[in-house]
Amino acid sequence: MKRMTMAALMLLLVAGGTTVLRARQPERKKTVTVVFDADVTCENCVRKIMNNVPSLGRGIRDVRADVGKGEVTVLFDPAKNSVERIARGLASLRVEAEPKSLDGRPLSDGAQHPTERE
Repeated sequence: MKRMTMAALMLLLVAGGTTVLRARQPERKKTVTVVFDADVTCENCVRKIMNNVPSLGRGIRDVRADVGKGEVTVLFDPAKNSVERIARGLASLRVEAEPKSLDGRPLSDGAQHPTERE
């Protein structure tokens, strides 16, 4: 009888511990992709952006600049950065940029961006 009680208690402890471990695992971080219409006309512009990614702010996961399309695409963590901050970072590099789309959805002029933070 004692062995069955001990076995049942052990089973409960193992099952409960597994649940606690699952609850403590961090959630996957959500990322947002913003595409800017940008004044990117040559490879020097691309190099300037790529060499100064930290000036775009925290949470940047990926940056791509396309001279042919005149676009800069930025993948970022919205908990650490915003479209507005990234635009200011590009402006600090003297790259004129206007947000064009957010996660594949076009942005209308004058609309507040859902990831804007001050």
